[in-house]
Amino acid sequence: MESFSLAGKVAIVTGASKGLGQAMAIGLAEAGADVVGVSRTIEQQEQTKRSVEALGRRYLGIEVDLRELNKIGTIVDVTIEQFGTVDILINNAGIIKRAPVSEYSEEDWDEVLDVNLKSVFLLSQRFARYLIEKQKKGKIINIASMLSFQGGIYTTAYTVSKHGILGLTRVLANELAKYGINVNAIAPGYMVTDNTEALRKDEKRYNEILSRIPMGRWGMPEDLKGAVVFLASEASNYVTGSVIVVDGGWLSR
Repeated sequence: MESFSLAGKVAIVTGASKGLGQAMAIGLAEAGADVVGVSRTIEQQEQTKRSVEALGRRYLGIEVDLRELNKIGTIVDVTIEQFGTVDILINNAGIIKRAPVSEYSEEDWDEVLDVNLKSVFLLSQRFARYLIEKQKKGKIINIASMLSFQGGIYTTAYTVSKHGILGLTRVLANELAKYGINVNAIAPGYMVTDNTEALRKDEKRYNEILSRIPMGRWGMPEDLKGAVVFLASEASNYVTGSVIVVDGGWLSR
């Protein structure tokens, strides 16, 4: 089981203040990693910080709005300044804007694509440059979606961004493998998070979705812990360009 240990590793997790990001940050800490959380405000990360530190791990909160693309590089810079190194990058933060395609605004399109895709590219690029310069191995884990495989409804920019995440994961995996950098993705199914609150409040849509999930329940953020620890650890050293689907069987239907 030592190959699953993250002792001595430092992991950056974007969107670490709640939901999937918070659960993955705690899972990484449970496996031994120190965690750097990224969100719009430091205050949002207080619960994540307490949970990680209760496990005996270090936690650093960084305040960056990923819509401000010129500040993306500071995430890696501050991490190295404070912890001396970084080994793992979890690109989790994302937003969703819902509207019929005929009414979808250019402003919403740009905002979703900037946060969900462009910021992931820029942060991964900065992280990879550091690893290459230091001749250091590392792991990049991107958070995809069921809408990386399906079209969805009223989710134009989100669907495009999540399809893009799969393409970005694969091209980065191809180019960075020679440096010992693994790049993979996790595609969560329908999870109980803020992003799905509108769906869960719509009783008809909620039950339609639930009826298609073979496991008979929506996913919880904690369901991602095993996948993220595996992909962040040496246990996955020969895995790159892959997507682990954590969906309760949704895509098998």
